[in-house]
Amino acid sequence: MFSNLRSLIFKLDPEIAHNLAIKSLKFNLVPNILNEKKNNPLFKTELFKKSLENPFGVAAGFDKNAEVYNSLFKLGFGFVEVGTITPLKQYGNPKPRVFRLLEDEALINRLGFNNLGSSNVVDRIKSNQPLGLLGINVGPNKDTKNKLVDYVNCFKTFNDVADYITVNISSPNTEDLRSFHEQEKLDELLQTIDKEKHNLKSKTPLAVKISPDIDDKEINKISEVLLSNNIEVIIVSNTSDSSRDDLTNIQRHQKGGLSGKPIQKKSTKLINRFYKILKGRIKIIGVGGVDSGKSAYEKFLAGADYIQLYTGMVFRGPSIVSMIKKELSELLLKDGVKNFTEIIGKK
Repeated sequence: MFSNLRSLIFKLDPEIAHNLAIKSLKFNLVPNILNEKKNNPLFKTELFKKSLENPFGVAAGFDKNAEVYNSLFKLGFGFVEVGTITPLKQYGNPKPRVFRLLEDEALINRLGFNNLGSSNVVDRIKSNQPLGLLGINVGPNKDTKNKLVDYVNCFKTFNDVADYITVNISSPNTEDLRSFHEQEKLDELLQTIDKEKHNLKSKTPLAVKISPDIDDKEINKISEVLLSNNIEVIIVSNTSDSSRDDLTNIQRHQKGGLSGKPIQKKSTKLINRFYKILKGRIKIIGVGGVDSGKSAYEKFLAGADYIQLYTGMVFRGPSIVSMIKKELSELLLKDGVKNFTEIIGKK
């Protein structure tokens, strides 16, 4: 069905197409995917001590306002991360701000954390019980006077409804956000959130989402901070504001974050570097260019414990989880493994 509609969908502005996809899921116009191999022992795992049917999640950015997370669970995803959500509602950057690079199977976006704000989103989640493990990705408002306070306020708001909260320090579309990759700033941020967590007597775990555009020195320093602050999960990685050299589409130099196939190898290499340092002490969610069983297989071999995707679904359609599982199961069975976790970090 998607292959028949794809050419029509791709004639639309990417942001309009995305909004139509959200509405289709919201009103159940996209049928639930028939999943004959549900509960396949090859893919069973745990995240934050909760059982998952599979390790494939939706990355933040697709369901920004937590409107369709249950529809996404019905499409076969093992977990869903919504957002990025800021304390106050904001429009984001001026349009056009999303660009589809068809030849490159990529997107460039400079959305700028457009969302309805934390109070709107938390009310929606409270009125619509998640069918699976739900992560909430948070960040500061563009015009905030204190980013630290914004992160803390978001944690306070979502503490009771999230299975985990992701601290997004890596979007290239919010000015000065990536400065939190600096060792002292990141340590201050995580300690500030942890203090609030202690005050609330909260057990909600934290994940940290990092940029793909960091160097080896930063990898070591970030790892030290995450370990010292007892962070349980790192998400590797976000969109890239570089990596344009090999693109062919005419819009390749648009400002914003690049996602999709062109950053597949870059993110996989970064996953492997973190894996070699962290050695299982912090779990890794691998993101970047996953659109097939083979690309998922490579992420696991590099050290990812779980996978998130977004752009892959844009180009492959809503049945992408079933497609990945089918292709990946063939590779895993060929390896003679009983569960995908046996190949993690075996690159």
